[in-house]
Amino acid sequence: MNTKALRQKILDLAIHGKLVPQDPNDEPASVLLERIKAEKERLIKEGKIKRPKRSKAACDKPHYENEDLFEVPSSWKWCKLGEVCIFLSRGKSPKYLDEDRQYPVFAQKCNLKEGGISLAQARFLDPMTINKWDEVYKLRTGDVLVNSTGTGTVGRTRLFNESCLGDYPFVVPDSHVSVVRTANEIVSEYIYAYMSSNVVQDYLEDNLAGSTNQKELYIGILDNLQIPLPPYIEQKRIVSEIENWYKASDAIEKGKSDLERIIKLTKSKILDLAIHGKLVPQDPTDEPASELLKRINPKAEIACDNAHYRNLPEGWAVAQLSNIAEIKNGYAFKSSNYISSNGIRIIRIANVQDGFIEDKTPQYYPQDSCDDIEKFLLKENDLLMSLTGNVGRVGLLPKSFLPAALNQRVACIREHELMVDKEYLYYLFQSNEFQRKCIKSAKGVAQLNISTEWLKCYQITIPPMAEQKRIVERISLLFANLEMINSNL
Repeated sequence: MNTKALRQKILDLAIHGKLVPQDPNDEPASVLLERIKAEKERLIKEGKIKRPKRSKAACDKPHYENEDLFEVPSSWKWCKLGEVCIFLSRGKSPKYLDEDRQYPVFAQKCNLKEGGISLAQARFLDPMTINKWDEVYKLRTGDVLVNSTGTGTVGRTRLFNESCLGDYPFVVPDSHVSVVRTANEIVSEYIYAYMSSNVVQDYLEDNLAGSTNQKELYIGILDNLQIPLPPYIEQKRIVSEIENWYKASDAIEKGKSDLERIIKLTKSKILDLAIHGKLVPQDPTDEPASELLKRINPKAEIACDNAHYRNLPEGWAVAQLSNIAEIKNGYAFKSSNYISSNGIRIIRIANVQDGFIEDKTPQYYPQDSCDDIEKFLLKENDLLMSLTGNVGRVGLLPKSFLPAALNQRVACIREHELMVDKEYLYYLFQSNEFQRKCIKSAKGVAQLNISTEWLKCYQITIPPMAEQKRIVERISLLFANLEMINSNL
């Protein structure tokens, strides 16, 4: 289950008045708006708040400003965000003195990408400039904070809570963050929910100003943002229901994370059982692996068989990888010669992921730029392994990637098909046992490296060919079932 999509669906239902039922006894939002308007006028006369000034960069899309976006219940009322705010403003440009860590400044990076807020990366005001900041700029619980500058972060919306202050007396926003502070009879969590919806986020994205590298969300855009306002009591019901659904979503996400961890551990256990001969039963009628190897390759050096190694399953043998497979290293293709298309695809270290081959950023090589390129051409389902960085990763090359050539520090392992099953090797190399030995043998500090010589000498446990087939079939079935369980969550 896509929990992110689920949350957006909940928000969509909420802002359309379909998440909770309406109560005819609730005071209509129109009455609420009139009372808020009167209260704001009173506060302005008393000098407690300032009359807002219309920004020169107000909404440039009149259709949004003057039209209702969608139908809402009869007790609701469309209004502008500025109508329900007692403070709507960007912060100020601070003078920093990071050596004096008393008064933090809330910047865009404090609105965390992964959700929530944090002052861990905040910078600090010069204490001599505190008087520059009126009391109204000190953030309060319930303030909705909107990142208002910068491609990639602009529009990111979070709800402030004073619990994040810790021992700090207060925090003020810098000029790249807008503060949305609503009147007391507006549930700020509802405003936050609405501004987090795709409807609003798409609108904000469409109304950014500035260059590609420095997008700006002017305060006038927020001031004129259309709000579907429910009655006050219904706002509370909506927020409560959203919280209930979010808790359920969190539980699903945690369950999904736990399941993914369990599936990964289960796959590792399956592979461990497989390479130790405990996944499928042995069949005494199977031709022993030692006899098969001697028959196919009389020169093959068999490290041991059942007569010499009691823990080896019946009919299994151990031999060097070089005796059952050809191991090819790649070529150092010059990156300066890479082209974007119409050439030979170069399979690099980055293409070899954990169990598969990917190519999100394909690189190609002109066929006539290398006389020896034919020596490094790959075949469908070639077993490839990374020799540098994340050493020991393996994947099978899809047919769709062809024609392709092997780059340096990637190994191609071509099995002798009469001795060993390719997919058996593929699963064996993903086992914890192989991965541990691979990392242990690797050289280097900044970046690990394994050699093809070590790989050639690696001792492979080889079941009878018929048992290899049974092992592969069993693993494939179990893995498919696990993936089906994971995808259905």
